Amino acid sequence: MNIRRRARNLHRKYRTSCPFTIAGKLGITIMFLDLPENVKGYQDRILRRKIIVINGNLPFEEQRFICAHELAHFRLHKDHSHYFITRHTGFSLGRYENQADEFATHLLTAAEDPDIDEPLEWYLSRCGVPKEMSRFII
Repeated sequence: MNIRRRARNLHRKYRTSCPFTIAGKLGITIMFLDLPENVKGYQDRILRRKIIVINGNLPFEEQRFICAHELAHFRLHKDHSHYFITRHTGFSLGRYENQADEFATHLLTAAEDPDIDEPLEWYLSRCGVPKEMSRFII
């Protein structure tokens, strides 16, 4: 599975890298709720309706990345429900979580190219991607 290509194709199809806009065009409902501190968001299907729930207490940039991450689960892992849990819980991230992070990183960077001699951290920050995701940029 070429995750980068799938994220870039989604960007090209909808002409945006905004995960909120793409989710809306795909008929996915986004809800912002007061979730426990260690739960950043999750996606689920309820009565055949796709829903992304995001912790409303988080900063906008983090909510944006979480939305892209959960959108990735809908696109890559259709038969599973996933919870985006903070890295500090000690839970193993697993293959699906890494794939969702990679997809989110490529989706959010699809509209922007790095400037010449721009440090990777600055580029990711400009795109709203956590610096920990630099491992997905080749």
